[in-house]
Amino acid sequence: MIRRTLFIFLGAALVSIGLEIFLVPNNIIDGGIVGISIILSHLTGLTLGLFLFLLNLPFLIIGYKQIGKTFAISTLFGVTVMSIGTSLLHPVSSMTEDPLLAAVFGGIILGIGVGLVIRYGGSLDGTEIVAILFNKKLPFSVGETVMFFNIFILGSAGFVFGWDRAMYSLIAYFIAFKMIDVTILGLDESRSVWIISDKDEEIGDALLRRLGRGVTYLSGEGAYTGERKKVVFCVISRLEEAKLKTIIEDIDPGAFLAVGAISNVKGGNFKKRSIH
Repeated sequence: MIRRTLFIFLGAALVSIGLEIFLVPNNIIDGGIVGISIILSHLTGLTLGLFLFLLNLPFLIIGYKQIGKTFAISTLFGVTVMSIGTSLLHPVSSMTEDPLLAAVFGGIILGIGVGLVIRYGGSLDGTEIVAILFNKKLPFSVGETVMFFNIFILGSAGFVFGWDRAMYSLIAYFIAFKMIDVTILGLDESRSVWIISDKDEEIGDALLRRLGRGVTYLSGEGAYTGERKKVVFCVISRLEEAKLKTIIEDIDPGAFLAVGAISNVKGGNFKKRSIH
């Protein structure tokens, strides 16, 4: 709980810095509730933190009922820190007046902050909760619903701040989106690997010796042929993927290989063995 609290605090603080030190002074917005709050703050003259808290409040109630108590408390804490942080940092001068630099670095800091909050069980934007609810009733994915909201919000920035600022906002949004992925998945994200081959034991032994990774043999059966085969399963790092493909190519060029990204590996014996 202490670890979660610290990282949600850090994430929300980074979002506050990204907003008040880079984006807001240069009239650049982000998507979701944050973008709406920036526009309303600009139009009314009221503090950004006030809108961030009030607009997220209804979604906190929905999140409590639909997702759970821990999520709602974590989100409330994160939103509160973000709201207070933007209010405290509002008098601080912008780090740069170059809109491109503001969009790039603001997007990076914002994305890392949001990613940390999501990784540790919270959220800073109510539109994601709405998207989850819409996903149950409409034939659209959560990502498609969020994208629809954000296109409308980012488009609104063109009427309020000018179309050049709307385009800078799109740059900031894209960078933040990618940094959220990097923060949640990690720079050295893991890969799950499934291999089907007549030389399964030879491949498994080579992965142990040459890659230093443990393997698991699963029982498989072809739906068309009815032939039983072993499926070689292992988990590797992203940097080891090219070497794994070379190993399999050397042993059985016709082997079936499926590689998928996974965000977290816990337990078992994932520790890399010595290959010297």
